[in-house]
Amino acid sequence: MSVRHRTLLTAFLVALAAACGGNSSSSSSSSSGGSTSSVSGSISFVGIWTGPEQKSFQAVIDAFNKQYPKVHVKYTSAGNNIPTVLSTAVQGGNPPDLADVAQPGFVADLQKRGALKPIEFARREIEQNFGTGGAQLGEINGKLYGLLFKASNKSTVWYNVTAFKNAGVTPPKTWPEFLNDAKTLHASGVPAYSIGGSEGWTLTDLIENIYLRQAGPQKYDQLSKHQIKWTDPSVIAALKTMAQVVGDTSNIAGGTSGALQTDFATSVNNVLVPSGKQPKAAMVIEGDFVPGTATTGAKAGTDYNVFPFPSINGSPPVTEVSGDEIIMFKDSPASEAFVKYLASPQAAEVWVKRGGFGTLNKKVPLSDYSDPISKAVATALAQSQTSRFDMSDLQPAAFGGTVGQGEWKLFQDFVSNPSNTTGIAQQLETAASKAYK
Repeated sequence: MSVRHRTLLTAFLVALAAACGGNSSSSSSSSSGGSTSSVSGSISFVGIWTGPEQKSFQAVIDAFNKQYPKVHVKYTSAGNNIPTVLSTAVQGGNPPDLADVAQPGFVADLQKRGALKPIEFARREIEQNFGTGGAQLGEINGKLYGLLFKASNKSTVWYNVTAFKNAGVTPPKTWPEFLNDAKTLHASGVPAYSIGGSEGWTLTDLIENIYLRQAGPQKYDQLSKHQIKWTDPSVIAALKTMAQVVGDTSNIAGGTSGALQTDFATSVNNVLVPSGKQPKAAMVIEGDFVPGTATTGAKAGTDYNVFPFPSINGSPPVTEVSGDEIIMFKDSPASEAFVKYLASPQAAEVWVKRGGFGTLNKKVPLSDYSDPISKAVATALAQSQTSRFDMSDLQPAAFGGTVGQGEWKLFQDFVSNPSNTTGIAQQLETAASKAYK
């Protein structure tokens, strides 16, 4: 892993601590800088957000347009294919003005290719609202290239309140309790797990949460840098633990084939349903953006709730985090105005109030979170004792973040054959070695 990536991990912890001051009041709209009436133009923006998240980002754009009525922002969703879409656009000489990327490793690759423009013009706003550590998250070799607009706590498990109540189980704290609750839920008539396996990133999130707890932060750092091989005994052990979930076929909504055909949004809607409606599963193991993805009308606290990813072998509280980074390919007054706006607390507040959004912007009041559950998860993001960035996002995109290849594809293969721990580990190592070259 590059110096850039080591800096990212260190800076993320600094930013998490800074975010604890989230009760500060929002600054004025002048934080976006400049005269709003004098800026005009069009901005092309390609991002990862789809469905409800895309609608929430459009709400952010609409709020921006109230300040900058002469700027037109056209958002296009590339979904999980964004590394491929942007790479193709850069190669063809026609990238968008701005983009949202979830993989710091891919951002570093774009910068090495000379495709990105620095966003030093927004450093004052970013440091003012996110702190110095927050600004460092977007730095490459000391120069600012990205804004971590959206941050996520990925160490959460969301559950259907009625399913848990009917089965007589409570949120588990340890891995054995988690597996026992899953058996009890199954016996009560509801599959324990809803898995969005058609999207490989959900599977990497599961193994990373397991590995971080079972192998520990030091090993996690070594594997993320490819300083140890994917055939290391610690990886084999984590795969065997993961197999306890993905190999419990009858306890997965739709079974193995169903899991591999289920997208993330559907996996959420299987669990987060209104009271009186039978859920297709009791739990979905994913990040704090789960509620913002649900479209069923389920209510926080009443219909669904959340608990931290369970401890494994006595592991202390640890958090896997991720984030969506705003980057610039083409500089213009309109693009600069939008980036500065996204660095403001006003932009974050629009999405926070809609749900499914976390941020390290310390000027956003915790009171803006729509319900006690969202507030609690946001607080946990800031107060975790030990945090690590999503491992697959730190790795070369060809291995850690591309549809149909690398980790995403290989973990889908593992779901199909969870007994093949040694074989999958070797295939992961072969793919990683090739990508890191």
